[in-house]
Amino acid sequence: MSLQLTLVRHAKSDWGDGTLSDFERPLSARGLRDAPEMAERWRQRYTPPQLIVSSPARRAITTARIFADVLGLDTARIVEEARIYEAALPTLLTVVRELPTDCANVVLFGHNPGFSELQHALARDAGGVLPADVPTCAVTRLALDGVNWSAVTADGGRVVDYDYPKRVDH
Repeated sequence: MSLQLTLVRHAKSDWGDGTLSDFERPLSARGLRDAPEMAERWRQRYTPPQLIVSSPARRAITTARIFADVLGLDTARIVEEARIYEAALPTLLTVVRELPTDCANVVLFGHNPGFSELQHALARDAGGVLPADVPTCAVTRLALDGVNWSAVTADGGRVVDYDYPKRVDH
């Protein structure tokens, strides 16, 4: 059995309040519309994840909570991981390699450019499936070789599904 890792870039954020820090930016009206729609698409295709790990930035954790609500998951299944915020590829790989061994189906919520880099690094076929810069609220499901998160390597998986809010053939 392979590990199932889903990467979700946070939904569209609101830049309207210049007094807020990047970390505090909320979701925009479009983000609040897209997140439940993408979560519903997930619900129709897959079993719920065992664990949700999210950046604590407001726009990411809000997106994660919306997904948990639509998927019928208790918010206790959401773990905030500060290292995801503004993380580069090496840090994100470390976060993945430290995921709990008793969870084989995990969703991470975070930010670009790190999340785009992570998807391309993990999936040997990503260049043919994913754009270089995945859009907001994009959902990428990866199957990773092996049964142990600590052994996850670059090019050690494949893209199972890729979806995004403006996709019309979902």
